[in-house]
Amino acid sequence: MPAPHTPILPTTEFLGKSNTNMYGDFVMQVDDVVGQIRAALKKQGISENTLLVFTSDNGCSPKADFEELAKVDHDPSYTFRGTKADIFEGGHHVPFIVEWPNNAPKNTSSDKIICTTDFFATCAELTGYKIKDTEAEDSYSMLSLIQGEKDEEIREYTVHHSINGSFAIRQGSWKLSVCPGSGGWSYPRPQDIVQENLDLPAMQLYNLADDIGETKNLIAQFPEKAAELKSALKKSFSTGEVLLGPIRKMKVWRAGSK
Repeated sequence: MPAPHTPILPTTEFLGKSNTNMYGDFVMQVDDVVGQIRAALKKQGISENTLLVFTSDNGCSPKADFEELAKVDHDPSYTFRGTKADIFEGGHHVPFIVEWPNNAPKNTSSDKIICTTDFFATCAELTGYKIKDTEAEDSYSMLSLIQGEKDEEIREYTVHHSINGSFAIRQGSWKLSVCPGSGGWSYPRPQDIVQENLDLPAMQLYNLADDIGETKNLIAQFPEKAAELKSALKKSFSTGEVLLGPIRKMKVWRAGSK
């Protein structure tokens, strides 16, 4: 659904209902719509065998007014740094909630890394479609995670991208951002770095297992890890050969190919 994207326009029924601001009201409206969808599935008698997914394509926009929400002790980015458009986790780390009574275990969770690009391979496995070598090179089936059959990483690397064209690559708990700031809308923005002449390292390396808030840049302490991840990122641009996984065999993708 397009909500709670901008423009932030909750209907009259939800205005003031959250006791936060209009964005909070809009989120409550989204919750209500999800409830209506679940009710409709049950009414049709198909809820038990319908895969229902609730997720987002990016983090929360600053248009939600983070400062106003902080007054009621709410942070849309939770413990993550940054917002929508950033290279930081606040720009990419989003909820992913599944309901599938006949096939997915209830009240369980997984900390394994998935990406919305993985919907393609997941739907392919569900329907028995054989993915061609020229299709969905960056998609891996997450069906085993959804069904609780395995709790293993399906991706070796995940590539991130910010609104100004900055890239990051993640492997397990390690994340390398090849830019000095947010690459987006939170401080330090690309323009902040230039205007304030900020002396920041050209790259950022974080171990998210110990520092999910991306507060300690480890680029100076672990130069070998940074070099390894940078090499993998460069390789992904030229050949796609970093795209390895236990489900899919290696795919080779070249720029300009269809």
